[in-house]
Amino acid sequence: MDHFARLGLARGYALDLAALDRAYFALQRRLHPDRFVRKQPRERAISQQQAAALNEAYETLKHPIRRARYLAELMGVDLPGDGRTIDDPALLMEAMEAREALTEAGSVAEVQALERTSGAERAAAIDALQGLFASNDKAGIRRAILRLAYLDKFVEEARARRLNLGSAGP
Repeated sequence: MDHFARLGLARGYALDLAALDRAYFALQRRLHPDRFVRKQPRERAISQQQAAALNEAYETLKHPIRRARYLAELMGVDLPGDGRTIDDPALLMEAMEAREALTEAGSVAEVQALERTSGAERAAAIDALQGLFASNDKAGIRRAILRLAYLDKFVEEARARRLNLGSAGP
């Protein structure tokens, strides 16, 4: 059973997060292992397995990039092994230039500007995924997911650089 079916939701990238929450919490109340404390060991074990699968489904579908990767896998989109390897020359060049700019940034303000730009690009890429999935554009989905993985990592690196610059004394 896939994560969408487990939560009683239609399979697709566009997801009503309020409906996801409602489905999850309704199932969580029914399947939570605490409700099976006085049952037979087999029933308790099944409850624990179902609760764990439900939690995994919820966490995957709630996060837009994890949802995209999961849905891409269901669609048979070929992603590099770790999903973070950059095998697109244009994306690789973009990543190298951004990291160079981050390395050269000498102030918190410069790093914040890079962070804001990457955050906006990340948000736009997440929004674009909806159309790519709707049109079943597997090549576009693949490129978008790889770019999102790069942008996520870059935003993390920018935050770390900003904190490092902010804690460095005069």
